[in-house]
Amino acid sequence: MGARASNQRSANASGTGDTTFSITSTGGTSHTGAEGREPPCEATKTVTGLRGPALGRSRGGLTSKIHLACDAVGRPLAFTVTGGNTNDCTQFTAVMDAIRVPRPGPGRPRNRTDHVLGDKGYSSKAIRAWLRRRGIGHTIPERADQIRNRLRRGSRGGRPPAFDKHLYKQRNVVERCFNRLKQWRGIANRYDKTAESYQAAVTLASLLMWA
Repeated sequence: MGARASNQRSANASGTGDTTFSITSTGGTSHTGAEGREPPCEATKTVTGLRGPALGRSRGGLTSKIHLACDAVGRPLAFTVTGGNTNDCTQFTAVMDAIRVPRPGPGRPRNRTDHVLGDKGYSSKAIRAWLRRRGIGHTIPERADQIRNRLRRGSRGGRPPAFDKHLYKQRNVVERCFNRLKQWRGIANRYDKTAESYQAAVTLASLLMWA
């Protein structure tokens, strides 16, 4: 990924890099050739520690899911690949910990953002606490059931988390990022038998987006 690191370094030097990251996931139907004879994998634990075919049975059959974070202009930063039945919030820390943005000068790559935008799939106490411990601001809407539970508890339910509607509108960049990735038919409809091959295809497409 040396080429992507070089492009990221150039973006930071020119001022086009941004410290607001967006995160979401998308699922894709797996072609029958991807199923093989291996049992579906519940989830992959890390970006590089893939195990099994990373297939999960969901409403559309056997599917895979890409969990991805991008910068403010829709360029991929890090991702994981799991079975399609994997909950989004379980991969949040794995994706965020995998982010490495080279600096224009000497020093360690930047791995912490100033702000994170996420959809309701990432609305959990654990994720909000993880972000607070690292001093990272976040704009993540509450789920309807969380709002009802908080209101039912009255004063014991605490205050609602801060939410900026105008800032949240910028989250569409990660959806546009996925739209560009899915222009590759092999990413939109997985044909690869192994998770490693599928991950390599997503990596190549991400590299070309940076180039």
